[in-house]
Amino acid sequence: MVDRDLLLRKLADLEQYVDQVSEFRAVTVDEYRRDWKTQRIVERTLQMAIEACLDVANHVVADRQLHLASTYAEIFDVLGDAGLLERNLREAMIRIARFRNILVHDYARIDPAVVVRILHEGLDDFRRFREAVLGWI
Repeated sequence: MVDRDLLLRKLADLEQYVDQVSEFRAVTVDEYRRDWKTQRIVERTLQMAIEACLDVANHVVADRQLHLASTYAEIFDVLGDAGLLERNLREAMIRIARFRNILVHDYARIDPAVVVRILHEGLDDFRRFREAVLGWI
């Protein structure tokens, strides 16, 4: 059975993280590149927001006994295959899960332009995911 309280806590955390990182929406790529403090705040807060989404997704996958994903990105494929995520949101969440791997494991140098693009264009994807989850529970 889905732990509704747990999901609501995770969604509240997600909302808080998105609100906090939204304060940096106006930053330019050059400003971001020059300010290591902004980089740390934004990157860590984005990581926490992404991980809140992954926690929620994993919980729903387990609760609904959907097939297990082998990667973080695949979790959102599983939810999409189950009809829980519409195509555009599914694709956005897959991209954001892959970005998390770059943040955490530094597979490649973090591109300031990508981070700033997420700040300018991608934060609404977190909100859309939150709204979708609220519709499931």
